[in-house]
Amino acid sequence: MNSLTLLLLSLTTLLTGSAGAQSLRPKTREQVAPPVRKEKFRLYLLVGQSNMAGRGTVEAQDTVPNGHVLRLNPAGHWEVAKDPMHFDKSVAGVGPGLTFGRMLAAQDTSVVIGLIPCAVGGSAISYWQPGAFYPATKTNPYDDAIRRARTAIQSGTLAGVIWHQGESDSNPASSAAYGQNLTALITRFRQDLQAPNVPFVAGQLPKFQILKLDSANRPRSNAAARRINATVAKLGRTVPHYAYVSAVGTHHIGDQTHFDAASARLMGQRYAAAMLRLQNSRKRSAQ
Repeated sequence: MNSLTLLLLSLTTLLTGSAGAQSLRPKTREQVAPPVRKEKFRLYLLVGQSNMAGRGTVEAQDTVPNGHVLRLNPAGHWEVAKDPMHFDKSVAGVGPGLTFGRMLAAQDTSVVIGLIPCAVGGSAISYWQPGAFYPATKTNPYDDAIRRARTAIQSGTLAGVIWHQGESDSNPASSAAYGQNLTALITRFRQDLQAPNVPFVAGQLPKFQILKLDSANRPRSNAAARRINATVAKLGRTVPHYAYVSAVGTHHIGDQTHFDAASARLMGQRYAAAMLRLQNSRKRSAQ
């Protein structure tokens, strides 16, 4: 894309505001062939619930094509990645995935990044196990993710998994079992995808979900959400090749639940940085 096109896209965003930004959702997507050499096609599974799927408003920068970042579309074909990356619900928008892919592609221009979007808005961690059916979207989140990942692996090499989830488990009973359930989930992914050492990065819940405002505009602390964040932060003590990213400094779209587009991109940068640290650590250990 040349500089004139980018300038026009930017002007469109400024002139039309949020309505114009919503209209920037790509109407067509370019299908492409993946690299011939599987080791040059590095695959990443994007899983969790709505803040991984993305609910931020799509802007011009989110539809600029990059031939080094591809997406596995709903039909199982590869195409140049643009937001919305996910398709769990019609409200899918900007999430962390595209920025994550762009950051990784910038680190090594000799490879192509393949993103496998599989997040499902509203899905508790209990739906992320074999055979679990999620009525809200009439899908099987875990089974669908494994199926799509196996389709992708025919063309490339699984290099990492990123996970953002926990909103639906921010209650006393679910939060108490979250560490055990997330550990089991990571183990299942690694076993079912035959990738025992694949790096796994989880995201913490943002402050605006922990200190939500009530009807009188007073902050109410969610102890269960705090427990989930503490669990995510310490899981690396028992789970190998694991890291987490903080959501400090992020903002919502006005619903005290979902990242706005700028915050989703910030989370994508943090996921990429954590993933690179894990990968570099593995390389050093192997030397």
